[in-house]
This record gives sequence, structure tokens and C-alpha cells, in this order.
Amino acid sequence: MLYNFDEIIDRRHTGSLKWHYRDDTIALWVADMDFKAAPPILNTIQRVLNHGVLGYTRPTAPLYEAIIQWHGSRYRLWLDQKNILFSHGVVPSLALMIRLWTQAGDAVLVNDPIYAPFMTKVRDNGRRLILSPLIEAQGRYYLDLADIEAKIIENDVKLFLFCNPHNPGGRVWSKDELKALLEVCKKHNVAIVSDEIHQDLTLSPHKFTPFLTLAAGYDHKVVSITSMTKSFNVAGIKSSMIFVKDLALAEQIAHQQRLSDEHDLNLFAYEVTQSAYSEGGAWLEQLLAYIETNIDVTLRFLAEHLPDIKVMRPEASYLIWLDCAAYGQDDQALYDQLRAAKVELSSGIQYGNEGHLKMRLNVACPQALLIEGLKRLQIAFNGIKP
Repeated sequence: MLYNFDEIIDRRHTGSLKWHYRDDTIALWVADMDFKAAPPILNTIQRVLNHGVLGYTRPTAPLYEAIIQWHGSRYRLWLDQKNILFSHGVVPSLALMIRLWTQAGDAVLVNDPIYAPFMTKVRDNGRRLILSPLIEAQGRYYLDLADIEAKIIENDVKLFLFCNPHNPGGRVWSKDELKALLEVCKKHNVAIVSDEIHQDLTLSPHKFTPFLTLAAGYDHKVVSITSMTKSFNVAGIKSSMIFVKDLALAEQIAHQQRLSDEHDLNLFAYEVTQSAYSEGGAWLEQLLAYIETNIDVTLRFLAEHLPDIKVMRPEASYLIWLDCAAYGQDDQALYDQLRAAKVELSSGIQYGNEGHLKMRLNVACPQALLIEGLKRLQIAFNGIKP
């Protein structure tokens, strides 16, 4: 079956965060897609509605099996039911891990740039935020292991919040990079939380490596958090998972969840998660091909019309990291310039100091909509001479 990703669906006046405008602004910012969810998922939701009883629900054996088979067959991350905990989202899970492994005033290390909640949740929970800038070279980000280790020693870091694949830069960290980072953290007894929500959006020819597949012997200090919500465009259905290999650690996390009753998901979250992993593979494969085409369209357009924008081609996800420094020296002014042209991207400065004069562009939309947004981007910068 061929799926139609060219269909333009009007999301205005639906309560959509992404499309909240009262005018005809084109939204190329927050990380959700403008495509209908996979038909198997929609059929599953309809089946539940047809049943008509929307009561308390527990995770079932087929749900666990779908999760286990998906991650085992695709990434060689073989799990047991006891290794899987459920959560309402990766951000609540980040906050939970911060509280589990650290005390008020402890240092937590993250890379810069990084998805903004990595920073805000550290601060919100009264911990000290320590930043290690990524190295940018030849259009890719790299870990600065020397800086990471120095920051760990200097600040007595207890926890490293890691993002793989990286948001906003789109890097899929290699197995060797992950092993090197693991060794640094093991040396200094630093716990690791790996946000792997973009794992299923890894683009060819790159290969995603789950951190837990490398953590044998240290898995009492390593947790991964993930979800199918980004991959299958169901972010409005709150559903995520915490993967924990060490059973004593899994019980500690489960206990913390029970303290605030945060371990149960709703009926639709369980059903959609099972459907995505057991029936969504073909849809996801076609989605990735469409996203790659949109990335190519975007890169060609920028090269022709805005060649002074430096582009970091993503190795995973539908988010492109743009360096717009040639067109201005003020973050707010750059953002306002785009909004005046009725196109919205995510301002890079929210991702840390390394996001200065950068923008994050979401290409997960029908191609006609994307091209119109790119034309408005050109109009926004047309009068600015680099």
C-alpha cells in the first residue's frame, strides 16, 4: 500500500500548538509532522471507540511483545518485560531521572546545543547545569570528550543527560563515540540517561546504536528513554518508555513513579503504541523516504537562493539545523524577520549558547507546503546582504 504524504491538512483552529496562528503563517518549527497518522493506528483508535468502553487499562502481553520485537529485531536491544517501564513522556522521564540520581545543588552535564528541556528541567529541579559545547566540523557535530571529562572532574558531575540521535543537530552518534563516552562516565561514576526518541527516524546510511547495548557491567547507571510518538506522529497521545537493564534500578525507578502515580498510561496510549510497533513498519519506511526527499529539496533550494546559510544535514529526524549568521547578529531580529514574512522556524538560541544565530527547520510536511515556506524564508532574508 502506498501512503499519501502530499495531502495538505488544515490544522488551524484545532488547538494545534504548531498551527496556532490567526493569519496564514507557515509553521516549520515545533517537532511534530503535518501528516495523518498511519492507517493501522487510526484503525486501532476506531476499533477502541467502536468497542465503546474507555475504562482503566493495563499494559498487555501483546503490547510488551511488540515493544520487545521492534527494538530487538531493529537495534539488537533485546529486552524483557521487567526492563520496560511506561511514562507520560521523555521530558517527565528526564525530570524523574534527575531526582533519582542527584540531590539539590548537584551538577548535571549536558551538551550545547541541546533540546531545551534538558536545560530547563535541570534548573527547575534545583540542580547545577553544566554545559559541554559540541565541536562543529565539516557540517557535523562531535563530542568534545576532553571537555566532558574536565567538566565532570571540575564540577563533581553526578549525571549526564545525553541525546542520541542529537536534537537539534541530527547526529547519529557512532558506536565508537558512544563507547568512548561510556568509558569517561564509568571512570568517574557518572550516571547516563540517553534520550533516544528520534531513533526510528534514523536516515540511510546511518545506523542507530542504543546506549544500553554497550552498557553491560555498567547498566546499573544507564537508562534510555524513548517513544514511538515522534516516529508515528502521535505526539498528542502521551506515551513513552523507560528502558532499564538492571532490575534493582528498574525497581527504584518504578518506586519513584508510584510515589506520584506516574506509571500508568491511558487506554489510547497503550493501544497506539502496540499498533505502531506491530503494524507501522511499512508506513514508517515510506515516511523516511519522503522526509529524505524533502531534505534534498530544502538543501537544493538553500544552495541556490540562500547560499550563505550553512546547513547541517541531519543523519536522523526531519529537523535541519541552519546557521544564519551571515544574515544578522541578533537572535530576536532574525526570528522577527522570519515571522514578518509569515514563516516560523525554531530560534536556535533556545537550544543553548551554541544556538546563537541558528534556526531549526522542520521539513516533515507536504512538499508543496515546504516549498512555500522556503520561498518565504528567501523573502525574509532577501534584503539582508551577507
